[in-house]
Amino acid sequence: MTEIAEIVDFVAPVGRENLAGRVYDTLREALFEGRLHPGQRLRIRDLAAAMQVSETPVREAVVQLARERALRLDAARSITVAGLTLAQYLELRTIRMELEGLAAEAAALRIIPETVDAMELAHNALIVAEETAQPLVANRSNWAFHHTLYAAAAMPELLALIEGIWLRNGPMLARLYPDARPTYPGRHRHLDVLDGLRARSPSQTRKALAADLVEGGANLVARLEKLDRESAWSPPD
Repeated sequence: MTEIAEIVDFVAPVGRENLAGRVYDTLREALFEGRLHPGQRLRIRDLAAAMQVSETPVREAVVQLARERALRLDAARSITVAGLTLAQYLELRTIRMELEGLAAEAAALRIIPETVDAMELAHNALIVAEETAQPLVANRSNWAFHHTLYAAAAMPELLALIEGIWLRNGPMLARLYPDARPTYPGRHRHLDVLDGLRARSPSQTRKALAADLVEGGANLVARLEKLDRESAWSPPD
């Protein structure tokens, strides 16, 4: 079991009820938080052992995530975590601008002060993680900040669409984090998002979020451009 834990250290045992759904949620969380990186190979047997379940619910979860393009299954039945090319990232960012912008506008009118405070705590944890070189904690905190914002919109269908895109972004951010840490020409745009929420201004919140996506992702775009030039990135099927 120790050997398995060393190989698959991004999951934990799950409960016995509704196994397929719980395994799926566990793997989704690992993708969201960047505990998996593009090109990483997964084995159903190892995943099942790490989560202390049979292989059947793991296989079902993997197939579902492959349908959502977060994982890749090839003819040889190997399972790998999908990546993004520069073109794919930019296309998805354009879509995110619309979907996440809509969620930010709705959240500005519905969010309660306690939720804004929770977002601020997530942001503070992100900054500490970046300053202490803890990329996994940084990714987890960044996801917590954004997901809390989008959930506050109280639009579950919209949230599901946003989560589908973030499934593909999380692993990429984890792999590129050391070279693509978000930087901003001025203050951190998360602070502008918080200001917009406290002012209950949909337009201000949406503008701050858009700036965060563009400015915060500038280093990532540069890194992807370099990888594309070097033909070192494997796009998903």
